[in-house]
Formats: sequence, C-alpha cells, structure tokens
Amino acid sequence: MDENMNNAPLMDEEEGIDIMALVKQLWDGRKTIIICTCAFIVLGFVAALTMKRTYSVSTVMVPQVGSSKSSSLSSLASLAGIDLSSGSSGAELSPLIYPQIVNSVPFRKELMYTPVHYAEVDTAVSMFTYATEIAKPSVMSTIKKYTIGLPGVILGAIHKEKPDIVLPAGGADDTPKPLVLTKDEVKVLKAVAENVSLAVDKKEGYITLNVVGSEPIQTAELAMKAQQLLQDEITRFRIEKSESELEYIQARYDEIKQETEMYQEQLARITDRSQSTIGTRNEIERNRIQSKYTTANTIYNELAKQLEQAKLQVKRDTPVLTVIQPVTVPDKPSNSRAKTLIVWTFFGAILGCGIVLARGYWPKLKEQFKA
Repeated sequence: MDENMNNAPLMDEEEGIDIMALVKQLWDGRKTIIICTCAFIVLGFVAALTMKRTYSVSTVMVPQVGSSKSSSLSSLASLAGIDLSSGSSGAELSPLIYPQIVNSVPFRKELMYTPVHYAEVDTAVSMFTYATEIAKPSVMSTIKKYTIGLPGVILGAIHKEKPDIVLPAGGADDTPKPLVLTKDEVKVLKAVAENVSLAVDKKEGYITLNVVGSEPIQTAELAMKAQQLLQDEITRFRIEKSESELEYIQARYDEIKQETEMYQEQLARITDRSQSTIGTRNEIERNRIQSKYTTANTIYNELAKQLEQAKLQVKRDTPVLTVIQPVTVPDKPSNSRAKTLIVWTFFGAILGCGIVLARGYWPKLKEQFKA
C-alpha cells in the first residue's frame, strides 16, 4: 500500500510534466500557429465577403380534417403512430406521409417552374429559368469547382456528354408514361430538395415547412407556393373517392333529367291532342307516358338529393391545414459572415496546433516505425 501511495505522486507529476511539455511545445511553435491562423483569417474574410447570402422562411401548420370527429381523431392519432382509420368511410392520409409528398419529383418540379420575383429581373421567372439563364456562379462556387470538383470537371471533359432521354413516339394519349427529366432539370431539382423541407412533430401534432432561398421575396413566395401545393396534394388524395362518386351521380342526374324533360314534353303533346280528339288509343298512350314520366321524375328527385349529399361529402372530406405561423418575408440573412470568419479562424488555429504537435512527435514515430 505504501508503494502505491509513493507511485501516485510520481504519476501525477509525470502527467503534469507531459501537459507542461505540451504547452511548451505549442509556445515554441507559436510562430507557426500565428502564421497558419492569420492565413485562415484572410481566407475567412474572402469566404465571408464572397459567400452567397441565404434567407430562410418557416411556416407552422396543423392538419385538420372536416369529415367527422372520428377522422379528425384518426389524423391526430396517426401523428403518434396509432392507426384509427380502419373501418372509416373515407381514405386517410397520415401526416407522416407529408414529407414524402414534399420530396416527390412532381412536387419539386411544380415548385421549380413556379414564377417568383428576383431583384435582378423585372418580371417573375421560374427557379429553373433563373438558375439556367440568369444566375451567375459565385466566386466560392467557382473556386470549389476547380479545386475540390476538379476531378469531376476533368472526367466530364474526357467523357462525351450523354444526350437527354427522349421517350419513343406512339401509344395512346391516355396511357401512363414515365417522368423524364433533362440534366438541367435534375440539377435544379436537387437544389429544390435541399432548400425545401417539411418536418412533422409527432408529439405536438403540427408540421413545419422550411424554405431557404437567395432573396427575401423570392423565398417567401416559394414558401407560399409550397404551402398551397401541399394543401392541394392532400386534398386531391383525400377527396378522390368522394369526387368519383360525385361525378357518377352528376352524370346519372344529367341523364335522368334529360329523360324526364323528354317525357314531360311528350305528355304535354298527348294531353293537347287528347283535348281535341277523344279516343281510347290517346288515353292509353297518355297513361303510358304519364307512368314513365312519374317514374323518371321520382328517380330525378332522388338523384337530386343524392347529388347534394355528394357535394356536401366532398366539402366534408376536404382537409384543411390550419396555419399557426404564416409565411413572412425575412428581414435578415440566415447565414452570418461573422460566423464564417470565426469558423475559418478556429480551423486555422487547430491546424496550426496540429502541425506544431505533429512536428514534435514525428521523430518518435519514425523511431517506432524503424523498430
């Protein structure tokens, strides 16, 4: 036990000596650390001054379904992972599926071709037009392209550029066809996917739409369009069954209405003719047309009731996204030049310390490798 007590101070002393030696080594190499830090401060200034400013917009919504209390409960329960939609009359779309809608190619493509306002352009243009025809690459993106992305540039110059995929002609117009994108569309769609996202809060039961853009008004308009598109997609899925039933009843209603009016005109003609000519044949024909008219009119009245019920059902099944936090135009950028400068300075200091420490341990490592 005495031996352990005697060794403990030695170990503490050795650890203290190691720390002091480490500090001394850093102090001796302070010139290297200062030079490296100053170099990265200069790079940080360049990066901060040339970086592209970005603006972010967030809107908070709560999914509401107006068909019935049970459907509202099932919509809220789906956020918690509980399925209450079994046995319900209408189709339910869980809010957990909403991010998949936002990330889908048709959704992003619709956003990509939505006209928004940019400061450089007098009229509203789409993101695709702005990215491919108007926007100029930033200094940092150009540097990144010819430094980190230089291998890709070289490979792209060596290999032949593949033409865009074109579907073969022919086939019926109503036949489903796959979605084909050009290379420029793929690039812009990736940018849209990075800038537009949707988060679902399972615990609180609300969804948050986040949009990042290059200009304040453009970002706000894009967020408004994304919000409206999400509402339209949810509505389309929800009322698809109700609308198909409404279309069927409407078609049958128009058909029986035309038939009822036809029998009504025939009955009027035979009634006028019977007043001037008395005969058993006219009476029999009149009774036959009257019977058809009565049947058709009964069906017509019943279909009119069903048509109104179907219209009401479509309105009941139409979901609503209640906006808790509306879209507002951002007044300041989301990325900070000061933070960029701090990050570059910190990285330069760490790199300088690493160079100094590696320089001190390199002889020991060489000896170990030789051994």
